[in-house]
This record gives sequence, C-alpha cells and structure tokens, in this order.
Amino acid sequence: MNPQQLFDLFATEGTFASCAPLGAGLINDTFVVRTQEASAPDYLLQRINHVIFQNVDMMQNNIHRVTSHLRTKLKQRGVEDLDRKVLTMIPTRDGQLYHFDGESYWRFMLFIPDTISVDEVTESSAYDAGRAFGQFQSDLSDLAGDPLGETIPNFHNMEFRLQQFYEAVVTDPVKRVCKVADLIDEVEKRAYDLCLPERLYRERKLRKRINHCDTKVNNMLFDKDGKFLCVIDLDTVMPGFVLSDIGDFIRTAANTGAEDDENLDNVRLNMPIFKAYTKGYLETATFLTPLEKTLLPFGGRLLTYMQTVRFLTDYINGDVYYKTKSAEHNLQRAKAQFKLLQSIEAHLDEMNAFVAACK
Repeated sequence: MNPQQLFDLFATEGTFASCAPLGAGLINDTFVVRTQEASAPDYLLQRINHVIFQNVDMMQNNIHRVTSHLRTKLKQRGVEDLDRKVLTMIPTRDGQLYHFDGESYWRFMLFIPDTISVDEVTESSAYDAGRAFGQFQSDLSDLAGDPLGETIPNFHNMEFRLQQFYEAVVTDPVKRVCKVADLIDEVEKRAYDLCLPERLYRERKLRKRINHCDTKVNNMLFDKDGKFLCVIDLDTVMPGFVLSDIGDFIRTAANTGAEDDENLDNVRLNMPIFKAYTKGYLETATFLTPLEKTLLPFGGRLLTYMQTVRFLTDYINGDVYYKTKSAEHNLQRAKAQFKLLQSIEAHLDEMNAFVAACK
C-alpha cells in the first residue's frame, strides 16, 4: 500500500501532503507524514518488524494500555500539552490499533514537532535519563488489569539465555567451542550467581514490574531548550525485573569503550555515568522495595553478563542472529562485554555503597 492509502485508512486529520523516511532505526521502518493544512498535525508512520515482534496485536495493545495510563497520570499531576509528553496512537477508522495489508503491519502515531534526541551520554543526560525512566516505571507501577504480554518472550530471562548457551556448546554446530574454552569457563563459573533474580522470583521475594527494556538515552525526546518531554520506542515495554532497565543503561551508557571494542583496554565501567543515572533514577523510582534498591548494581552485572552470553552463543552457533562485520565479530563483542563485566565486578562494592547512600 502507498502512504496516502494508509493515511486514509487511519483516523488522521487534514490532507495528505508527503511522506519521507525518518531516522535510521535498526528494527522498524519509520516515516514522517506531512499534512497540507497548518491546523492539522503531522504523523509518524511505521512498518513494524514482525519477524522480531511476532505478536503485533499484543504489542500494540501493550502500548495502548501504557500510553493511556501515562496520559491519565500526567492529567492527575496537572501536566499540560499532553500530546508532547506521551506518545499518541492513532487508530484506524474502524478502531484498530494497526493495519495489516497482507504482507506488512502498519501503525500511525502523532508526530511531536520541535524536538531533539541525543546520542552522546554525559553526566547530565544520564541523570535526566535516570529520572525519566524512574518516573516511567513509577507511573506504570499501579497499572491495573491483566499483566502486559511479553512482546519478546524470555527477553531478559537469564536462565533461558543460559539454556540456549549450553545447547550451543553441546551441539557445537560450526566447531568453534575449542576456540573459546576459556570464555565458556568464565560464563559457567558465574551462571548460578547470575540466575539469582529468577530464584528470588520463584521464592516470591522479587516481583515483576513493567519495564521499558531498551533504556538508551536516545529513547527520550527533549524540547529545543533541552527539557525532557517523553520516553519513546515502547515496543519492548513488558513485564520483567527492575534490574533490566537500570542494568541495560549501565551496560550501554556507562561503558568507556564500544560494545565491540577491539582494544579491550578502552573498556571499563564509567562510574560518574553510573552515579548520575542511579541518582536520577532513585529520585523518581519511588515504588522500589528495599530488596529491589539493593539489587540495582547487580542489574548492571546481570545485563552485561547476559549480553556476553548472547554474543558468545551466537558465535558458537555460527553467527545466525546478530549481523556481523567479520567472522570474529561476535567473539570480539563477547570479549568486550566480558571485559566490562569484569570492571563492573571490580566496582560492585563502590556501586553498592553509592546506592545505599542515596536517600
């Protein structure tokens, strides 16, 4: 279907004028749709990657419930200009949250004009991100009704990721296990300790919360003056442990090197970024139990270990999941993540002391 046909299918306002690609997203294809009238809004059009998000109906219902609840919370706090503070889904003219044309899944949202996003993580942007994601989780902590669905089942389930890892080691489909015996040993030595959240959950000591599950600083929008507006990219919002969101930010943003850094000397934990994010997060994440607060630094260790395992598993399997630039790319990724893991482990006492001191 062409963009104008899609525009007419959804409950849009105004007259279609143009459609152009927006950004360089790695998952969905995103376009900005402009209208002819100054009084009519512009829109975001997305083609959903249904290879990754296989239950589009569930995902769209998750997003609808989350954005509706966030809008209610903002209204209760007297926040104005809500269409700039929370994503607005546009249904089809017959009330559906997406359209399937027989080949692709499409959705519309309001375009939020005059905004910026940032990719560089500074102490200031890390603090803003911590406050934003902490508030996001706090606002969703009392979402009523049935639990949200898992848009990517077992996404941050450490026991599941280790099961995949062990299967790869046993089958050794492309005969690479012999090349990574030392790294396999390091993974196995930590396996029991890093499955702690699943054990605590079964013991009913740790509960599942609604998480964003992709807590990167570029998943926030700011106005042109640099003031935070809203959290975006809600496809992976689903139940999980609070450790996921703080852990993924530590893994991605508090790393002095690159995720696949060839020079492992570049890779270590950036403590100022960790402290800035954690300070902001704890200021707004008012729902945390004492156990959840205590485990926050463990979240950084957990998500970094998990990504080490996932890269190493894919390397052993012959690079079937992640796109690679060379035959050894996944191994280099695994080594860089493991180096970050070692740095986090070396700083755990300092990280724990910082969290304990935060009021």
